[in-house]
Amino acid sequence: MTPIKRTKSDHSLGLSTLQDISTLILQSHDLNETIRNIVDLVALRAHSDVCSLYLLENDQETLTLKATKGLEQSAIGTISMKIGEGLTGKVAAEKRILAFEEPQKHPDYQYFAESGEEQFHTFVGIPLFDHNHSIGVLVIQTLEPHTFSEEELATLSTIAFQVASIVVNARLLDAIDRYGQQETTAPATVAEVAGAELQQPNTFRGHAAYPGVVTGPANIIDQQFGFSDIFDECNIDPPAELKRLDEALRKTRIQTLYLEKRVAEQLTQEDAAIFHTHLMILEDRGFIDRLHELIEEQHSAPYALKKVISGYLEAFGKMEDPYLRERAADMEDIGRRLLANLVGKNTEGLQLHHSGILVAKRLLPSDMAILDHSMILGMVIESNEANSHSVIMAKALGIPAIIGVKGAVSKIKPDDNLILDANSGCIYQNPEQTIIDEYARLGQEGLKEKKRLSELRNIPPVTRNRQRIYLRANIGLVSDVSVAKKHGAEGVGLYRTEFPYMARSSFPDRQDQYLLYKKVVEDFAGTPVTIRTLDIGGDKALPYFTQPDEDNPFMGWRSVRVSLDNREIFQTQIEAILMAAYHGPIRLLFPMISNMDEIRTCKVIVNEAMENLRKEKIPFAEDIPLGAMIEVPAAVRLAPHLAKEVDFFALGTNDLIQYLLAADRSNPRVQKYYDPLHPAVLLSINGLVQATRENKVELCVCGEMATDPACLLALIGLGIHEFSLSAPYIPRLKNFINRVDTVAAEQLVQSLLLEADSSSIRKALDGAIRNLPVTDFSVVKPSIAN
Repeated sequence: MTPIKRTKSDHSLGLSTLQDISTLILQSHDLNETIRNIVDLVALRAHSDVCSLYLLENDQETLTLKATKGLEQSAIGTISMKIGEGLTGKVAAEKRILAFEEPQKHPDYQYFAESGEEQFHTFVGIPLFDHNHSIGVLVIQTLEPHTFSEEELATLSTIAFQVASIVVNARLLDAIDRYGQQETTAPATVAEVAGAELQQPNTFRGHAAYPGVVTGPANIIDQQFGFSDIFDECNIDPPAELKRLDEALRKTRIQTLYLEKRVAEQLTQEDAAIFHTHLMILEDRGFIDRLHELIEEQHSAPYALKKVISGYLEAFGKMEDPYLRERAADMEDIGRRLLANLVGKNTEGLQLHHSGILVAKRLLPSDMAILDHSMILGMVIESNEANSHSVIMAKALGIPAIIGVKGAVSKIKPDDNLILDANSGCIYQNPEQTIIDEYARLGQEGLKEKKRLSELRNIPPVTRNRQRIYLRANIGLVSDVSVAKKHGAEGVGLYRTEFPYMARSSFPDRQDQYLLYKKVVEDFAGTPVTIRTLDIGGDKALPYFTQPDEDNPFMGWRSVRVSLDNREIFQTQIEAILMAAYHGPIRLLFPMISNMDEIRTCKVIVNEAMENLRKEKIPFAEDIPLGAMIEVPAAVRLAPHLAKEVDFFALGTNDLIQYLLAADRSNPRVQKYYDPLHPAVLLSINGLVQATRENKVELCVCGEMATDPACLLALIGLGIHEFSLSAPYIPRLKNFINRVDTVAAEQLVQSLLLEADSSSIRKALDGAIRNLPVTDFSVVKPSIAN
């Protein structure tokens, strides 16, 4: 397959198609209408004669044609095949793009007479994914023979990812229609009953969603979506009830748009994205038709809504798919707000009269949008939905939260005094004085330590012999910026851009990414921000983009390998980073580099991105520093050569250690083998430091290794002076660094490089730490900070 040269028009074609698909998703009210519009649009933009969409049925084995532009319309719903059957089934089975000329000659070709597809001479199939599961296949066909270039396939792949986002919503809406009328209730399990019986009085346990310890009065939220007092009525006037329902739907849609805007302003656009789904449900014809049918059967609008929502909640609760099961919160949210507009209640309730700890069965997205976040000290939630949007928002706001706390709403009374210990997952209700005193003592000690460390915020990390050390922050979300600044971070050493991708239902476009990166760099006001390009695979997945099944995903198709195989997505991100770098110092970092071709190709794509921005007359940074992430042994050995291609290195200790020692850091069975002070680790890092010195490139250590004082002493002793880590560690590490003498540390570590076992190394480092002098801040001058 011979690639064609990428042109500006090709790039714009892909992006404009994505924008048009996004518009279709937001404006369409009916699933079938939407997917019809999508295949029409993709066929038009791809200059293809056919675009067909096949979706996977509930049996997870059968693909059925759901929409097509170019094949016989009578084939919709009638053509189906098992995964692995035919070329389309082959795409789903292999979970990768397949492109064939003269597909009829392929041994896996399967002919369907009702399709009329024998006239087409080209076949391209792109798999669609959601949460690591296949959900369908998008097929492109042409009458004339055509060899699709790598750029064309990349564009089609990107478009398919966007199409998958609407199929995710389609699964939700289809599930509503299919299961909405089931009314059986699953009985409580023996374990649930036993758990309730074992629950000690005045003490509740759950799972920590966000750590912290807070004390305060209980604020109970027992909404039950307002249906408990709704009963059926007699002498109903159906036309009047239908009018009443339509007006309530109109008001609720307007309120949903308001909630989206409010959340986007308070947090990010990603956090507000859930309200797009709410709008789709409020405009779904199947949902509305079911309400109309019940009203026409002489039921009141509130009672019809109660029946429909209750049916949905019962159905969602029994679904095996955790993603769909947790969407019950969205149906509950919609039902409660819609009911409030039906009966004329204030939909902006939940006004907090005092600060306290929220206690709720389930906190809905609209609750978090309406509530005054400054008055929420902590959250106790009965539902065990760690990935619910309200919990995600709580994490972004830094609110300590415990989930999965059974019986909390019924047993905790308003204004009860609560101690929420989200570090241990325990809540104390009206605790005894001894418990209060103990937490008060711990709290006072914590405050004293926090105050002492906060005094270091504006004092630079400088060793006793006046060697300047730089402590930067690892961040993943915009909300991490304030935490980093609060703890005195000097910019960002590692911005993990995959986290904003994970919070969305599709790949963000260039403008969205640009605004996000621009906000981060402006918030740090002149201190450097290192942005790592998309690093997915291994233990990090996107809900709308799935790697193929692999025996060892950590050594498979991940990180920069994925980016280089999806160049349009990659270039779009690079263009956004270059645009943001116009507003402040940004360094561009490429992850998991393992050979010279990768870093050279990355540089080529950066040049292509710059050229594209020049053609579009968009301001960008021309001289952005480029870096390579050193996290595999091959990169360590290639460091002298890689150093000639880049401006800086970022050492990813977490991955390097596990690759070097063949020890998965998340596997408890081999945890003892994951040893940052293993002689091979220190020798490898020492070799890397020598390469950076000889080639005059900068080196920053990113990872958990630097949070261990013994390891930090070793790293400083190896000659490393820049670190990036979780921001809350920074004050403690400053306190430690100010006690270190780098000359003594270097002498110690050089002798330790001759040791053959890590126990001896750690023993020597721990002994050195015990002999460090008490911090004397008189030797630390703030003027050195620059």
